[in-house]
Amino acid sequence: MDVRAATVADVDAIRTVARESLQASYGHALPEGVTDGSVERWYDAGGLADDVDRDDTVFLVADENGEVVGFAQGYVARQREVVGDVDWLHVLPTRRGEGIGTELLSAVEATLCDRGVDRVEARVLAANGEGVAFYEEYGFDPAGETQVEIGGERFLERRFAKQLDDDEDGSVVLEARRGPDGERLYVDYDVRERASLGAFYVAYADRERGERYGWFCSHCEGFEAAMDSMGRVECNRCGNRRKPSRWDAAYL
Repeated sequence: MDVRAATVADVDAIRTVARESLQASYGHALPEGVTDGSVERWYDAGGLADDVDRDDTVFLVADENGEVVGFAQGYVARQREVVGDVDWLHVLPTRRGEGIGTELLSAVEATLCDRGVDRVEARVLAANGEGVAFYEEYGFDPAGETQVEIGGERFLERRFAKQLDDDEDGSVVLEARRGPDGERLYVDYDVRERASLGAFYVAYADRERGERYGWFCSHCEGFEAAMDSMGRVECNRCGNRRKPSRWDAAYL
């Protein structure tokens, strides 16, 4: 088996792996139609083709004799520190348990490390026991929890982190910045959302994280991002747009 960089020619195979992997992991728990809808939203052909060619994205496939049996995607978020996110990791259900996920994660981590990443992060639904155990066994530490909405229901999502530089403790603090009206705002680099031009980070009006202000756009370093009624976030200054959310990065 060969772990290699994905190409535009792999897009259809990647969509197939994603659909079968999601169905196997969550078809019994999610409302009907959510899996297919998620594939169309997260893995649309045009978006995948763009991601394959992005400089800040690591997109790898596990190729066995010309067949894509798994894939992993990560990206580099550059702001206060350089963090690598494992955004997707899928393996065909019929090929799970063969170490393919481990090879993919190892390759993504090594590539992100080569690009200067200080820490690697991943998120997994708590309901995905295999995924949680996978990251724990691979040396990732628990780094927080949050609630996500899937098909109108709320699920607990767990975040994991692995520090690559032993001289740092991996902690992230709030950074004080001036807001559009001169007010002092606080950017939390520990909470981010991937976007088309650069990550969005949560911003607070107080250091204690008691009052949420909105979003900080890392591309133009402004606070002019707005969210519509559908949960879509776009920066009114530079046009940066949040990508469709994902709820799990480990389907092993």
